[in-house]
Amino acid sequence: MARGRLRVYLGAAPGVGKTFAMLAEGHRRAECGTDVVVGLVETHGRERVERLLEGMEVVPRTALEHRGAVFGELDVDAVVARRPEVVLIDELAHANVPGSRNARRWQDVEEILEAGIDVVSTVDVQHLESLRDAVEEITGVVRRETVPDEVIRRAGQVELVDMAPEALRDRVARGDVYTPERADAALSKYFRPGNLTALRELALLWMAGEVGDRLGHYRAERRAAGVWETRERVVVALAGGPEGETLVRRAARIAARSPRADLLAVHVTRADGPANADPARLARQRALVESLGGGYHQVVGDDVPRALLDFSRRVNATQLVLGVSRRGRLARTLSRGVGVTTAASSGTVDVHMITHEEMGKSGGRGPSRAALTRSRRLAGWGTALLGLPLLTAALLGFDHATLPSVILLFLLMVVCVALAGGMWPAITAAVAGFALLNWYFTPPFHSLAVTRPENLLALVVYVLVAIMVSAVVDLAARRAREAALAGTEAEVLATLAGYVLRGEAALPSLLSRLREIFGLASVTLLERRPDGRPGSPGPDAASGSDGSDGFEGSEGSGGSEGSEGSGGSEGSDGSDGSEGSDGWRIVATGGGEPSTRPGVADTDVVVDDDLVLAVRGWLPGTSGRRVLEAFAAEAAVALRHQRLAEQAGRLRPLAEADRMRTALLAAVSHDLRTPLASARAAVEGLRATDVDWSPRDREELLATADESLVKLDRLVANLLDMSRLQAGVLGLTLQPTALEEIVPRVVDELGPPHDRVLNRLPEDLPEIAADPALLERVLVNLVSNAVRYSPAGVAVLVGASVDGEEGGDDGQVEIRVVDRGPGIPEESRDRVFMPFQRLGDRDNATGVGLGLALSRGLAEAMGGTLVPDDTPGGGLTMVLTLPVFPRHRAALAPVEDP
Repeated sequence: MARGRLRVYLGAAPGVGKTFAMLAEGHRRAECGTDVVVGLVETHGRERVERLLEGMEVVPRTALEHRGAVFGELDVDAVVARRPEVVLIDELAHANVPGSRNARRWQDVEEILEAGIDVVSTVDVQHLESLRDAVEEITGVVRRETVPDEVIRRAGQVELVDMAPEALRDRVARGDVYTPERADAALSKYFRPGNLTALRELALLWMAGEVGDRLGHYRAERRAAGVWETRERVVVALAGGPEGETLVRRAARIAARSPRADLLAVHVTRADGPANADPARLARQRALVESLGGGYHQVVGDDVPRALLDFSRRVNATQLVLGVSRRGRLARTLSRGVGVTTAASSGTVDVHMITHEEMGKSGGRGPSRAALTRSRRLAGWGTALLGLPLLTAALLGFDHATLPSVILLFLLMVVCVALAGGMWPAITAAVAGFALLNWYFTPPFHSLAVTRPENLLALVVYVLVAIMVSAVVDLAARRAREAALAGTEAEVLATLAGYVLRGEAALPSLLSRLREIFGLASVTLLERRPDGRPGSPGPDAASGSDGSDGFEGSEGSGGSEGSEGSGGSEGSDGSDGSEGSDGWRIVATGGGEPSTRPGVADTDVVVDDDLVLAVRGWLPGTSGRRVLEAFAAEAAVALRHQRLAEQAGRLRPLAEADRMRTALLAAVSHDLRTPLASARAAVEGLRATDVDWSPRDREELLATADESLVKLDRLVANLLDMSRLQAGVLGLTLQPTALEEIVPRVVDELGPPHDRVLNRLPEDLPEIAADPALLERVLVNLVSNAVRYSPAGVAVLVGASVDGEEGGDDGQVEIRVVDRGPGIPEESRDRVFMPFQRLGDRDNATGVGLGLALSRGLAEAMGGTLVPDDTPGGGLTMVLTLPVFPRHRAALAPVEDP
């Protein structure tokens, strides 16, 4: 069954019109005869959205009960059973209520897509996983509901729903996004002009990157050779010489002239060994490039100008920066050099030749390459064809030349030919020299006959020596070439090790580097499906017995199935579990059309029985095969590390629960000691018969016992609630709760310190969704803690305000408990929420025990947050945030478990 297609409407902020655009798209498709249903749409009380729902078929939600409340979630089974052509599903990043089949709504969407149903959905840029930290820095809001970027990148279509910040603020002010009582708070906080402008820029930049990836994928599939000047990209070529830093800075200045231009540095490693690259210098130049916001790349190629231009066209570069040659004047006269050759073949790529202090310094030139290149072989043949006739003509002009001296001169000529062109030109020169010596210099002259045995011996020795010298020279050249290739291989593997050490060993990065270094069309990591045959013979078993790499030249067209959107430019990775064929699935891919099974690529590298690296666009030799195997092994390690990290993430809550149980046992023996000892001492004193207590003393003892027992009761209740909370069995009932009813009860429960608490709640606060008893426990802990640490005579302030930052939800109420105590250092704020801060031998008068830890746990259980903040002028403010009770629907929007 063909996988369904996903279309996503992406917005910069709530209220830009994503849901409206999605419903309008549904109406357009329905008018064209498409079977469209609504899987789940959140209207949030917006009349225009509700009007668009009229006349559309809505799949009923599934009802789930969690902690005393009923939630409505997407019914995946009902959608699949209905089997429409298109289903509309709002808020892709939504977190499902605990107990659902999947933790996130995007995972529900994946199941629907696998069933062959197209999905249209919405998401805000603030919910993209890669931008989570940036959004938190801009808005100050922590986003727990996120969706992996790759889910959006795999979508068949991603459309940006854009709106100017001023227009969006006007919509909020008119009440089109939030209710009027929440609009002012929203405009003063989340919807500030600066926030909206920054979020809009994030959305536009992310969308621009997505468009660039799709363009690269399109160009890779169609092997587009030209440069499409959609964006300025400046490539600087680094040879590893001392001029590199000058070139990098000049290229950075060129890139800075164009807004949003990219800076890329590339170093070409010759396939037969580096000429004059200094690794330490290259490392410094790489650091400089990255400090300027650019990227460093390394490619392998025999022809440096061609490799530079291929890389430039592959990344769609518009400008190429090269340094003027460091060779001397004579060398430049004999050979044009890399810069001139590159400029002559650059086509639409603008080439900048940059002068520098090192140009013309021949001392900077590295040793010549000792390898039998095509130019050397041509030089050998030319020396043989021209040198022997010239030498013969010159020797014929001397009347007193003896045969031994002539043979030595011919032997010298053969050695020169061997040094220039290797064995076969030298053997040819030796045979031709034998004929010339016999014809012109051995009696009888002008005849091939040899009358004297010593002359025949001299000619035979000449031929043997010439052949042996040629063989030695050829062998030395081959060994030098092999050493150069080994050096290149070591350099590439060292680069790979550097990526790993820098933490770039993720699958997308590895595949991107491999594709870039060798200029491959696509690289795909395939894994055998669980329902396949693990342990069966690998794909290389199908190769012939000729030692070939297997499956060469059997290009197939099966890569389109299930791989839509999985490819990308420069190492974009597919999802774990993308569709493959014949029992294989795509784990990650980069480049053009991915290989869906072993055998359809040019080269397959078997990692183990269940993993294969499939490469298109290159048939490697022995050395290249070793590099491929190293990359494949590292990709397998990266995949295993990724899955181990995921498994560790799933096991972490279990370890935390175990740690909590251990701490509970320790806390029972420690934190209960003080109130028990105080109550026991008071009771024993009252029971003493040998002491005549006055009525006042008896009243004080009774008060001490009562206070100790109250503390003991509260501590035991905290311990039990913390245990239930960690076990996930804490019962709570979320209902509309008025803060003006809760806070007075909290103040009364404090006892004598209640006169130090000022209630500053506004009169128009909406009801919040909370469990009244648990909310009271949280506020008692927070207020009593604030009173304990505030200076004597200084009141603790309790206030609240409506906050409309949570765009897609129903808003929040922020409750602030403000004290003027010593505060908490910023580096210690996370630690104070850890339970049992008084464990060990620390003084019982210090630490916060269970109070704050339990308060945060109860707040998050009710769908809220608890964070500390500084009080202006000194002190600590605890900010408790809880959702507003939604009046427009019967059940609450599910909240994400912490």
